[in-house]
Amino acid sequence: MAEGDSPTVARRRVRLAIREAREAAELLQSQVAEEMEWSLSKVIRIENGDVSISINDLRGLLGLFGVRDKETVNALLADARIARTRNRPQPSWWQEPRFRDQMSDSLRVYIEYECEASEIRSFAIYYLPGVLQTPEYGAALTGMWLDEEPGFTQEKIDTLIEARRLRHEALIARAGSVRVYLVLDESVLHRPIGGPGIFAGQLRLLLDLSARGILKIRMLPYDLNVAIANNGSFDLMLVGADREAGEVLYRENGTGDEMIEDRRTTRRHRARFEQLWQAASTESDTIKFIKQRIAALEARVA
Repeated sequence: MAEGDSPTVARRRVRLAIREAREAAELLQSQVAEEMEWSLSKVIRIENGDVSISINDLRGLLGLFGVRDKETVNALLADARIARTRNRPQPSWWQEPRFRDQMSDSLRVYIEYECEASEIRSFAIYYLPGVLQTPEYGAALTGMWLDEEPGFTQEKIDTLIEARRLRHEALIARAGSVRVYLVLDESVLHRPIGGPGIFAGQLRLLLDLSARGILKIRMLPYDLNVAIANNGSFDLMLVGADREAGEVLYRENGTGDEMIEDRRTTRRHRARFEQLWQAASTESDTIKFIKQRIAALEARVA
């Protein structure tokens, strides 16, 4: 347990330890449910982080899994106590029914971690990450799906835009305690979503975030003479002080999204991100390119 850890970080550490201990004991979730006389859904909810585990239940699980080391047990029990505290007088905004109804479970977990992350690494190949979007850019981007994607109602679009606004405000409020590292394909900076005026405003926001020290940005130019693996966009977040165990991965595509906490997968994506970061244009060259794009867009508006 790290001093000062939030309930979010502590709960994550407990549930990952439970899952790893279960797998080390070679037990299925259904077998754990049978041994503990629980429902299978309870085991799944605990491992997914949907609910916090009680101290007595945790003791029982650790005994079932053969976890006897006193220091390990005490640390996990301490984490479980922190995880069950309520440090907010009201539920977080992403837990409100209007957001729960319109956002996936993975996205809500992502946002909870995003609010705790000290570092966020994003690789973008089509459009800018939601937390970095202006409301106008986000509305233009999300509105494209209104008549194309089943289930994309105006209510859903409005909710997603509001969520991005709240995420962006939270990011600004945490300036000095969080840093975003963004690698993007040059095409993202050429795709004027919303039109030249809206897109110029979006690019000015990137410059402002960079000037504030919140954002470090690099571009993969079209003429890059380096082999790049066929990766989709992804986000990596460092949650808690332990880099080895604290990084989580979020991936989204046209059919769904997912949160991944498997250490091998997160390590592989972190290595891929570092390769992309080193291959990309420098931050100063990227900023210079963005300024040129803003000038060109503003000339179109004038």
